Amino acid sequence: MSRRNTGVTPQVVNAHACPVREVLDRVSGKWSVQILVATAHGPIRFTELERGIEGISRRMLTLTLRNLERDGLVTRTVHPTVPPKVEYELTPVARELHETLLRLTGWAERNRVYIAESRAAYDNEHDLESAEA
Repeated sequence: MSRRNTGVTPQVVNAHACPVREVLDRVSGKWSVQILVATAHGPIRFTELERGIEGISRRMLTLTLRNLERDGLVTRTVHPTVPPKVEYELTPVARELHETLLRLTGWAERNRVYIAESRAAYDNEHDLESAEA
């Protein structure tokens, strides 16, 4: 197969894809998605998030919330009580993202059986090929 110069270099690809990739990496992370879904139901306290998201450490929750706040997806409100009451809520931009996440999870739910069957067929076919080799 011959190699042609298409003008597509890693630099060109990265210049266009890097900003988008950075945003997608942030919002598609395991913990980010779970936090966004949990926060979509209205203001929620840190401890409620911590209890509701299985497997997340306090530190990871703090870091992820801080990053989501920095990205303008979550607002943090500190109420002047003793002890301070801190709540997190989605911004309008994050509400739009949540709608997209719902469509994506709906797609995954509708197609999970198909994907499982495809994986099994692929694995079965490739197991036969490696047994013949």
